[in-house]
Amino acid sequence: ECPLCLLPQPPEAFPTLASCSHRSCRACLQQYLRLAISESRVPASCPHCPAPLQPADLRRLLPEPALRDKYEEFLLRRLLVADPGTRWCPAPDCSYAVFAHGCAECPRLTCGREGCGTEFCYHCRQPWHPDSPCAPAPSLATPTAQPAQPEELAHGEALAQAEAEDVKVCPRCSAFIMKINDGSCNRMNCTVCGCLFCWLCLREISDVHFLSPSGCTFWGKRPWSRTRRILWQLGMVLGAPMVISLAAGVAVPVITIGIPIYMGRKVLPGGPGSRRSSLSGCQQCLSVTSSVLLSLFVSPIITALTVGVGVPLVLTYVYGTVVLSLCR
Repeated sequence: ECPLCLLPQPPEAFPTLASCSHRSCRACLQQYLRLAISESRVPASCPHCPAPLQPADLRRLLPEPALRDKYEEFLLRRLLVADPGTRWCPAPDCSYAVFAHGCAECPRLTCGREGCGTEFCYHCRQPWHPDSPCAPAPSLATPTAQPAQPEELAHGEALAQAEAEDVKVCPRCSAFIMKINDGSCNRMNCTVCGCLFCWLCLREISDVHFLSPSGCTFWGKRPWSRTRRILWQLGMVLGAPMVISLAAGVAVPVITIGIPIYMGRKVLPGGPGSRRSSLSGCQQCLSVTSSVLLSLFVSPIITALTVGVGVPLVLTYVYGTVVLSLCR
């Protein structure tokens, strides 16, 4: 039975994959790859795990040459878009890439595709403008210049503002990305170039971005205001010793006493998670006693490691990163 379509299939309908041991029927794999290519989700991975599919499997599963060519084109585009020195020709129907490393001081670029030759700017990526500065990128919320009634104008501006909040551009490749602005996760991953960025500030981020005092929150529709961010940082700096002392005062006895109690209840016959055994009463008592004594020896070590590592890390963050952010 195929795990994707849940239909019984003969054994020869399940092609083997070089990347992993998962099996699905050929028809489901082909449909999965067609959808992945149509959505430019490359490189394609196994539908059951993150293992990327090998080129030989892709050529075997994609019978249409046009799909194979499109997949390879998307792979190439993703590789080029990830390069900060690559610029794409802005001419219509031209997908030529120009390698423009070290062209910041001489920003005039020329498309090298035969029959195109379009000249454009390295900085703004627009047609070459020798006598004018780089124009800012057009805003998605810019209203049209056509005359309208006040009610229609207000409604149009509201729709444009909603569209601008739902559609933004990737900070690396400028691809349009849509997300419903409902306060959900703000950690975005561009499917074109693989850039990981924050939806609120539109900056490339690392995994600790939402822990930094930037005002961007993992969930929410907009970052904190400057006043709220400064008040929160001041509260962290002033209240950190009291909060750390309170947390350590609660964690130390809980870990020291809780681990032996937990181990005793686990080993005790009839306790949660225990199994019925054929041990005698004396053997059961010895087992419980040895488990509790061992946990009494281990729990202080765990407590010391938790406090000795966690407290310096928190203090370093509060009086290092937060203080530097306040000074700036």
